[in-house]
Amino acid sequence: MSLVNQCGILFIGPCGSDDRRLAALRSLGFRVDETEHLPSEDELQFYHAMIVRAQRGCSLPMVGARLRAKPQFGRRALIALVADDVSDRDNREAVMSGFDLTLSDRCSARDITAQVLRLLRGVPEYRCLLRAPNGRRKAA
Repeated sequence: MSLVNQCGILFIGPCGSDDRRLAALRSLGFRVDETEHLPSEDELQFYHAMIVRAQRGCSLPMVGARLRAKPQFGRRALIALVADDVSDRDNREAVMSGFDLTLSDRCSARDITAQVLRLLRGVPEYRCLLRAPNGRRKAA
């Protein structure tokens, strides 16, 4: 990816219930999309980070392993949003199976931003730009 790409985040899971957080991420300069399904290999090139909204009965280890196994996935940031009642064991299994980390599904857009930028900082091939509200660009 070249440096001219705007930082993209893909939310995977139930759509339409998180408009406020998505709008806040957009206001911070990210390009944000939602989908209920795992992305195809062609869609991966547009995103620097994937955030999975875990649902009841969702096997995070399986989802993490499936995403990491996709061709061209590389070292993109992969974060799971989990309910507060998810056990520490389930969180550890998700991280061991491909997720970079798990966050509470109540976390703010700023929490997500901080983690995504921290994860991308060490991956030069996924450097991207954040679009500032005043039109200026800032490297992430």
